[in-house]
Amino acid sequence: MFFGPIEQAKPWNTAGITGVHVFLKKLWKLYFDDNGIRVTDQEASAENLKTLHKTIKKVEEDIEHFSFNTSVSTFMICVNELSAQKCSSKSILESLAILISPYAPHIAEELWSGLGNKESIATAAFPIFNEAYLVESTKTYPISFNGKMRFTLDLPMDLSKEEIEKVVMDHEKTKAQLDGRAPKKVIIVPGKIVNIVG
Repeated sequence: MFFGPIEQAKPWNTAGITGVHVFLKKLWKLYFDDNGIRVTDQEASAENLKTLHKTIKKVEEDIEHFSFNTSVSTFMICVNELSAQKCSSKSILESLAILISPYAPHIAEELWSGLGNKESIATAAFPIFNEAYLVESTKTYPISFNGKMRFTLDLPMDLSKEEIEKVVMDHEKTKAQLDGRAPKKVIIVPGKIVNIVG
């Protein structure tokens, strides 16, 4: 399924098996390490939830369109992101196991059992996509001086122009750039850029 659309012919290549094996080992390491199970009851972070729900949305769309190859690459992105986030949250990893079970039923069943579930993963309810987890609450603004970007600042999305200007002008890096000079103009496009002129 990874090589392309399911209706297209694909050359048989054992390198594909190696790629899938590497991915499944990475998936396994999310749940287990050398000391046994690494899944905890730790609350899922906003990052974890965003990664999971982005994956649920994409996989649902792919199943409806029979685009199984793009689901497989979505799973790879998800596992990479959760690994980088050092996710060990049971709520996230249980949902991921259910999500991946139609694609990799045997390993999903093992993971499900390892999480302490007695029933088959086939009886588990499919995870439900929640758009609220994909809403961005902050924006990374490039802070420019005379059109040249010098640094970035993460600011809440709901700040007004005046609030953005105050935060930027009070920032130590802005003060260092201006070196005591008053700017001629501060151009702010909410959600896009901040440019300090002069």
